Amino acid sequence: MPFIPHTRDDLSAMLARIGVDSIDALFDEIPESLTMQGLSGVPDALCESEVTALLHERAAEDGRPVCFIGAGSYDHYVPAAVWDVTTRGEFYSAYTPYQAEASQGTLQVIYEYQTMMATLTGLDVSNASLYDGATAFAEACLMAVRANRKTKSKRILVPRTVHPYYREVAVNIISGQDIELVDLPVEGGVVDIAALDQLAGGDFAAIVMQQPNFFGNLEQVDALTDWGHEQGALVIAIANPLSLALLTPPGEWGEDGADIACGDGQPLGVPMASGGPYYGYMVCRQAVVRQMPGRIAGRTVDIDGKPGFTLTLQAREQHIRRSRATSNICTNQGLVVTASTIYMALMGATGLRQVANASYTNTHKLVDGLVKIDGISTAFSQPYFNEAVLILDRPVAPVLEALAAQNILGGFDLSKDYPELGNALLVCATENRTAGQIDRYVEAMASVLAAQGV
Repeated sequence: MPFIPHTRDDLSAMLARIGVDSIDALFDEIPESLTMQGLSGVPDALCESEVTALLHERAAEDGRPVCFIGAGSYDHYVPAAVWDVTTRGEFYSAYTPYQAEASQGTLQVIYEYQTMMATLTGLDVSNASLYDGATAFAEACLMAVRANRKTKSKRILVPRTVHPYYREVAVNIISGQDIELVDLPVEGGVVDIAALDQLAGGDFAAIVMQQPNFFGNLEQVDALTDWGHEQGALVIAIANPLSLALLTPPGEWGEDGADIACGDGQPLGVPMASGGPYYGYMVCRQAVVRQMPGRIAGRTVDIDGKPGFTLTLQAREQHIRRSRATSNICTNQGLVVTASTIYMALMGATGLRQVANASYTNTHKLVDGLVKIDGISTAFSQPYFNEAVLILDRPVAPVLEALAAQNILGGFDLSKDYPELGNALLVCATENRTAGQIDRYVEAMASVLAAQGV
């Protein structure tokens, strides 16, 4: 973004105008004992060209490895137009849209984003986004407990097939309100439908399912959704938004659909960027919209009948009365959401389907090649989307280190989060992976296993 700093003459003129000698004099009420006398370890200032050269050197240290890691962050192709438009000054420096008369462009972008997400998920209302996928899930749990008028229960059924980071973040956020996540039995990499009979009649505020789940497997979402509603529980869906271009959207699960859908919007035009910034999406049914955290932009008409956009369903205590707010961490990631909106507009329904289908195809090609190597087998027999779990005949960590030495990020080691699976490796191949890269990974894996022995 272009930036013109104040000159020394500008600073001198402003200081003279307000009658002080220096900028330091503006802060003379701060005791000297609280001020920092220099920053140890911070090098001398560099000029722009020197900073650019340094950053290029630092970036080169990471190399340009080929990524086969998924686990919630995916290496999808982002068209150049997405961030070229997103970083225009109108979007890049736009302030939060409290004042509709000064924020029509920002509000329209949010409105368009909400419309796209509601369409993609098959639900009624989307908010303007949340901090990330994990906190969106935590917010969905809080929302479900507030919105379920059929019970005062604070227990939520959550299977271990939900992303472990999501579960960990949720526990940290919701446990202070005495909300409990209850394990939903898992068998063969998906929720154990047969075990639901043992839970029938229990008092639960909600049931959660991730589709595709953390292992990449496809859950029996129709049966789970109908069972949850029969028990008087709300249904929370966590979904990879890109997968919804191919898979049944949460709003159409079972007879009545899920009540709340959430997840991470990173697959929609957001680079991996070493883990962020990303954003969390949240969509819900109209019946529970008043418990939805965050902002909602609406379309209306002004006094002359001209269309316009404004924030809606915004109680003032959302901003100034913490105890009355539906959320206290519902910062919307406006700039990243703008990128996703542009990405979805550029790709369209056909483009999203093509990307999702290519990711599905590439992952299956990768798995087919890897399981032909002695010492590698699939962990589950379930259908999967763009991730799959493999079982190795040895610890995963040394294998991944050897692959990294060949400039290949070979997957996500599941041994820490799922020790019961043994030497399990989660792999992923998006549409960004070429046939040559997939073949190279298979060859490198065979070479590594042969070199290491058993």
